[in-house]
Amino acid sequence: MRVIAGACKGRRLFSPDNRNIRPTSDKVKEAIFSMAGGLVPGAVVLDLFAGTGSLGLEALSRGAEHCIFCDYSAESLAIARKNIAYCHMEGRSTLMMGSFEKTLPRLQGKAKVDVVLLDPPYRNEFYVKCILLLEELGILADGGAVIAEHDAKMPLPCVIGGFAKTKEKKYGGIGVTFFEKNPPEGGVS
Repeated sequence: MRVIAGACKGRRLFSPDNRNIRPTSDKVKEAIFSMAGGLVPGAVVLDLFAGTGSLGLEALSRGAEHCIFCDYSAESLAIARKNIAYCHMEGRSTLMMGSFEKTLPRLQGKAKVDVVLLDPPYRNEFYVKCILLLEELGILADGGAVIAEHDAKMPLPCVIGGFAKTKEKKYGGIGVTFFEKNPPEGGVS
């Protein structure tokens, strides 16, 4: 597991000894940031279900202004903290421990988030609940996006609250779906 582009390109990240954390492959990571296009440079990013922090660090390496790393697991956040320090990104990072139901309300009224990286355990109910809570709390900035990594056999709904699916790709058994709030007409690509 490594950072694949930007200022920290090539840095090998620390990973857990156990199999409870499922790191994103380089191929899928590249797809995620390709789909994000120009949204990442200068953005505030939320890495929800951060695990090792790989996705958030990729965003920081590619020019995101700040990343908020959230995870329920103390072990995951300890590894993420170690990876953040290894990449010298402490000043551009915030770590929050707790479930998404507890951490997202703590962000309400703070800085708006431009990009949400959503990579929970592959159970469909998390995706819809997270996106609806993001909408309810008004955390996402205008023009922001939610990028979800999920099991390709479990496609996500086309519309979740005020968010619509605008891009969708499959990479083996992994699906990557891009949601925008009130997107322009045109459908899924």
